[in-house]
Amino acid sequence: MKYGNIKYNDIADGEGCRTSLFVSGCTHHCEGCFNPETWDFEYGMDFTKETEDDIIRSLEPMYISGITVLGGEPMEVRNQKVLRPFLQRIKKELPHKNIWIYSGYTWEELLDKNNARCHSEDTEKILEITDVLVDGEFILDKKDIMLRFRGSSNQRVIDVPATLKAGEVIISEYSKRKEY
Repeated sequence: MKYGNIKYNDIADGEGCRTSLFVSGCTHHCEGCFNPETWDFEYGMDFTKETEDDIIRSLEPMYISGITVLGGEPMEVRNQKVLRPFLQRIKKELPHKNIWIYSGYTWEELLDKNNARCHSEDTEKILEITDVLVDGEFILDKKDIMLRFRGSSNQRVIDVPATLKAGEVIISEYSKRKEY
């Protein structure tokens, strides 16, 4: 897997101060994408053991809430193969840190065992350790800059543990619209 960027002390891509990993590779190609260079699976740098270790170290301070994985598309099958053991490592070594994932795939698509584009033997294991999933493709006609943690109104901010427990999608409190 390759990645395009790592943002340390990021406050835009999830609740609190976090580390954000922008993976490379995306087959959605959403019109108006803020990061189209990451569509290419070969864009950026190799995701190595040293990269993992740097990210783990960045998550250690008390003021860091967790990690956000976005891109590109983290839930492309070939990215899941690398992300699953890495995210499991985070949960094991830093269990108090939360994990956010941004995916253009919907919750329903990710769980559809017949959808080889995004469902693999890794998908459910990744979702089981994810705290928040922002799902759905960015749709330019539905862009709304007043939405929290998402770019268009079709996207959902899902409380993954509550969703897994309930057996139906539970929208996170972070989904509320900003009002000034």
